[in-house]
Amino acid sequence: MRHIMVATDGSESADRAVDVAAELTAAVGGDLNILHVSGDLSGKALDELKRSPSMEKLVGDAIDAHSQGILMRAHDRARDKGVRQIHTQQSWGDAAEKILDTVQSEKVDALVVGRRGRGRLAGLLLGSVSQKVASLAPCAVIIVP
Repeated sequence: MRHIMVATDGSESADRAVDVAAELTAAVGGDLNILHVSGDLSGKALDELKRSPSMEKLVGDAIDAHSQGILMRAHDRARDKGVRQIHTQQSWGDAAEKILDTVQSEKVDALVVGRRGRGRLAGLLLGSVSQKVASLAPCAVIIVP
């Protein structure tokens, strides 16, 4: 188990997942892939963006900057834990679907996710993303509380 991936949304739970993934990666001398998925926009928000191309660019740039900030913080956390090989990646769309696609394409040995993130139902015992990836991932999945 040398290729480990962690998915982060920047939440406290995701930060703990980054720490666990980094410690595991450093212990095995592997490489760490950090993924951030920007979620889908609501139908209303998407309709507003379509009406204004300049607004679409502004919102896209803001989402990209936010995503890059999350990835850089996670990268720094992993580096501070002793990980030497760190790859960051961002995607757009349904979080569980994009995580699973990346696990497949990157041939990940283990996936680390937080138990719950920033979603509307963050108070649930197990979030919908972590539940879905735990059920469908073709690799070991570590869910961090």
